[in-house]
Amino acid sequence: MSTVSHQIGWKTAAAIVVSNMIGTGIFTTLGFQLSDITNTFSIFLLWAIGGVLALFGAFCYAELGSHFKGNGGDFIYLKETYHPLFGYLISWISLIIGFSSPVALAALAMSKYLSVFEFSFGNGFAIAAICLVAAALSFSLKTSSRFHNFFTFIKVAFIIVLVILGVGLSGNPQVGNSLNFSNSWKDELLLPAFATSLVFVTYSYTGWNSASYIAGEIKDVQKNLPKSLIIGTVFVTVSYILVNYIMLKHAPADQLAGKEDVMGEAAVNMLGPAFGKIVNIFIALQLIATISGYLWVGSRLTQAFAKETYIWKPLSTGNKKGIPVRAIFAHAVIASIIILTGSFKEIFVYTAFILQLFASLAISTIYFLKKEDRKIFKSNSFYIFPTVFLLFSVYILYFTLIHNPKESMIGLGIVGVGILLYILDRKLSRNTKKETDGSEEG
Repeated sequence: MSTVSHQIGWKTAAAIVVSNMIGTGIFTTLGFQLSDITNTFSIFLLWAIGGVLALFGAFCYAELGSHFKGNGGDFIYLKETYHPLFGYLISWISLIIGFSSPVALAALAMSKYLSVFEFSFGNGFAIAAICLVAAALSFSLKTSSRFHNFFTFIKVAFIIVLVILGVGLSGNPQVGNSLNFSNSWKDELLLPAFATSLVFVTYSYTGWNSASYIAGEIKDVQKNLPKSLIIGTVFVTVSYILVNYIMLKHAPADQLAGKEDVMGEAAVNMLGPAFGKIVNIFIALQLIATISGYLWVGSRLTQAFAKETYIWKPLSTGNKKGIPVRAIFAHAVIASIIILTGSFKEIFVYTAFILQLFASLAISTIYFLKKEDRKIFKSNSFYIFPTVFLLFSVYILYFTLIHNPKESMIGLGIVGVGILLYILDRKLSRNTKKETDGSEEG
């Protein structure tokens, strides 16, 4: 068990939440949304709904994290509440998709934003960036905290400066903008595209639950876990709406639609090509904190999961400082493989679909907590939070499955592989136990 000297405070925990949330999604997804949704009210509503769902989810995870103490997050909630199979599956999904895919997407986005320079930043650069961040997190908790907090500071400072400049500067009348405050938003709310756009939004908010995975490393968890989750989520929601406003204000829809590096396009219009390149550099730098956050949290979840399995047991080993180095590099290797095997949008959609599905399963465990077990929210009105979250999840998952069947099936196929591995893991574990018991009797 961690001692107080090896634990982190709410500021580092909130930094992990912010760094895990602000990353690939906010700087890439507007282009996908503008292909179908063009009204500014509609786009703001998408991001507001995403923020409310993330906040409601954070309330639920704060309660769950305070009740189920220790590292592991969803793994513990699902295993203890439903069945060990669900704990195994969420850990398998976290290893392959939940934490490795966002690392891959962040690294790909880094190389995309840096492509404005003459040097070719391709998949090799993305994989090298992942390996370097993994190495930086492999020394000690103190070193990891300093590294992570430094790049999170860059992330937060960059967002604040970007918002001040973007809101303060007038739009270029020769270029035009994407702002559309007409009444067409009422019609867009009924489009299937509105629901599928929520997939991109909910992915962009992925990470609101990140601090709950490392509850065992947080001082005074009942006080600091809810504080870090809520402060981090509120800050990100406000930032997301303002950043979208900036991009819409400084670039026309036809310039942004279908593109990934949307912030870079808007930045060039704001203050010219040189400023655009500076913004691209800072977007790439702040994505280092995203990679760091996902490797940090994902490795802890994988370590907790690996301790109770046969196949993944080697990943449970830590170094002398207790850092799960093997798990960190397992995520780094898987992220590198993902980079080499899929397109940005395809990876994005199947990752968002499966993460939404398993976040919903984890949130549903809150209904199994008795009122006297809850440590933060005592009133029964608390159930509004998981109920609203789950209703929107069903809405999002249904339309994603209908309109993106290929990506949804890829995600469900990965779940299917996880079920087979669970059966194999149990069988190998039983055989090993029999052999051990037999040798002891002999």
